[in-house]
Amino acid sequence: MRAMVTGLTLLALLSGCSSDRTTINTSQSLVMESSVLSAGITTDEPVMSVHEGQQRASSVLYNQQVTPVTVHYRFYWYDDKGLEITPFERPRTATVAADGKVEISSQTGNLTASKVRLYLYL
Repeated sequence: MRAMVTGLTLLALLSGCSSDRTTINTSQSLVMESSVLSAGITTDEPVMSVHEGQQRASSVLYNQQVTPVTVHYRFYWYDDKGLEITPFERPRTATVAADGKVEISSQTGNLTASKVRLYLYL
């Protein structure tokens, strides 16, 4: 009987942990898959600014290799509460020339956007 009560208590605790979360931890503004680093691509966290009345995020990708590298990326926008802003932006592609750099950016007209996350993958 005690094992059953312990099991039910554990089940209740786990079910409370599995509830849907409405916010996302936005403290990590740059996410790069390891394959991007292995390909010789480096960058800094995206920088936010206001451009023509819209929120803008940008970052410069640097290629440290002697061959061009094609990188896929997506910017995710969040409000002050950590909620992702819709409509979602489509993934994009940029080719960084050998020993070169390219600026990538995103704009949103949603003025509640206060945070951004850049996700890079090959």
